Amino acid sequence: MKNSLKDIGLILIGAFLFAVGVNYFTIPNSLSEGGILGITIITHYLFHWSPGVVNFVLNAALLVIGYKYFEKRTMVYTIISIVASSGFLFLTEDISKQLTEDTFLAAIFAGLLVGVGLGLIFRTGGTSGGSTILARLTNQWLGWSIGKGMLIFDIVVVVGSVFIIGVEKTMYTLLVVFIGAKAIDFIVEGLDEKVAVLIISHSPEIVLDNIMSKMSRGITVLEGRGGFSGQNKDVFYLVINKQEIVQLKSVINSIDKNAYVTLHNVHEMMGKGYKAS
Repeated sequence: MKNSLKDIGLILIGAFLFAVGVNYFTIPNSLSEGGILGITIITHYLFHWSPGVVNFVLNAALLVIGYKYFEKRTMVYTIISIVASSGFLFLTEDISKQLTEDTFLAAIFAGLLVGVGLGLIFRTGGTSGGSTILARLTNQWLGWSIGKGMLIFDIVVVVGSVFIIGVEKTMYTLLVVFIGAKAIDFIVEGLDEKVAVLIISHSPEIVLDNIMSKMSRGITVLEGRGGFSGQNKDVFYLVINKQEIVQLKSVINSIDKNAYVTLHNVHEMMGKGYKAS
């Protein structure tokens, strides 16, 4: 219950930031967005329809179509996020104002606020509906990846916006989408970003002991064999936070400057006991 309340709190904060980004920076500066949000903004420019109402109707319709592709928890959080984001869009649309006339500055803050808002929603395990649902449908029907489906739909909407807001504003909109995507990645992964490390050393026992003692990290020892030499070698595998990379390099270099080390970004970790704190 405590975790659920925390998640709902994050969703509400994220939905509010999302609405502020749209109503205080995107719309007053005649910018747009990708996906369902982009369609919502374009209908506002064309017909002066309420972004909050249109956002709710479009996302609710898609949710009815694609509900079976979500787990129960994700479904509940998605419903909350759609209601909250649409509600905040509706409540803030009448008091929205142009905080800056600098389109470049508006694009930066629109991307940051919308991206951080959606990132908080995604971090709880929920979704914003819209493009996520469409991406899951294209995955089932056309075999596209979720990422590919979202990207294609966002690009189609942004490119279509050129006929409404013009070429220059559309170019700024691409900046909004790019910044928003980076902000989402940072909130979802960047605060807890992990790196997988493979280590091959000529002094494996010493390296193993020092990493375990100085960094308090568990290590998986794999049995390897040199392709050219045919010699058996221990290969160490561990997952650390990005902030620990410098410390790990220092530990290894103090023992074996010729050690072979590779690092790979980790996008997701699953399984009990595999959370690197």
